[in-house]
Amino acid sequence: MKIKKGDTVQILSGNDKGKTGEVLEVMPKTARIVVKGVNIRKKHIKPRKQGEEGGIIPSECPIHSSKAGVVCSKCGKPTKIGYKIEKDEKVRICKKCGTTIK
Repeated sequence: MKIKKGDTVQILSGNDKGKTGEVLEVMPKTARIVVKGVNIRKKHIKPRKQGEEGGIIPSECPIHSSKAGVVCSKCGKPTKIGYKIEKDEKVRICKKCGTTIK
């Protein structure tokens, strides 16, 4: 996958189209990512022990990685990722402006 944990991504399609957030988790086997503040679902929690509180807790759910584009730090726009080899090291680059993406 070209998206890594810690990247800033913008959602390209779906209910949260246009939102940006940081990638919290990457699941390469299913090609899904969890993005902070995107695809929020409410989970109803029942109190299990005496004195514990129950309630409704909002949490982020995974979305497919194809619905998100990595935001380039120089362009500020969502872009596709390319690769280039510099000094025996594979580096991710922005396809729009050509700068390296950390």
